[in-house]
Amino acid sequence: MVDTLGDFEVALNRSLAGLDLPPVTRALVERTVGKGSEHLIRAVLDHQLALPEVTAYGRVCVGRADVLFEPAWQAYQRHYRDINGQFSTVYPGVVQGLQAWRDQGLPMACLTNKPLAFAQGLLKAKGLDGYFDRVFGGDSFERKKPDPLPLLKTCEALGTAPAQTLMVGDSQNDALAARAAGCLVALVTYGYNHGEPIEQAPHDWLLNSLIDGWNLVGSR
Repeated sequence: MVDTLGDFEVALNRSLAGLDLPPVTRALVERTVGKGSEHLIRAVLDHQLALPEVTAYGRVCVGRADVLFEPAWQAYQRHYRDINGQFSTVYPGVVQGLQAWRDQGLPMACLTNKPLAFAQGLLKAKGLDGYFDRVFGGDSFERKKPDPLPLLKTCEALGTAPAQTLMVGDSQNDALAARAAGCLVALVTYGYNHGEPIEQAPHDWLLNSLIDGWNLVGSR
């Protein structure tokens, strides 16, 4: 729904600067987001500590990612909370698509691997919070997508059977979670998907925009 690469990039670079590490590239952020903030921080630390400009100064980098994770995590949460939504944009067609589904009286939930507080803040900042009956984050359940548990718990909260629930996502995580949970899945052709073609992920439909999918429910 929202292109948040700008938020990730700014929060990460402010965190890295405080650890005397070089800034992250936007391309790296695009490849590593989507599996939760903990995975993002660890992947970025591993990558930055291996850069020539870091190792060239003779720094002892072996094991530093584990040592730096906690301060990096704390700094990232602080910086992300400060800028949440400021450097992100809602994708075209999202508001129209959500409104079309809402007009049909369909129960809807937002399920993301982003921490719940960040997800709620972002939805509110972008005026999207009113479309969802429930919002769940990566810390709402014991496991994250692509594990099916979060999606099954979301179906339970909405009172819908998985086989009658449509998962609309933008990544392999969403597709695999939907398949494992027994849900139908529509994938948008924009987004990140860890730098891999979204067409390769399992899906029932591909959408160029959420507005294109307003009539999917009930079509199968």
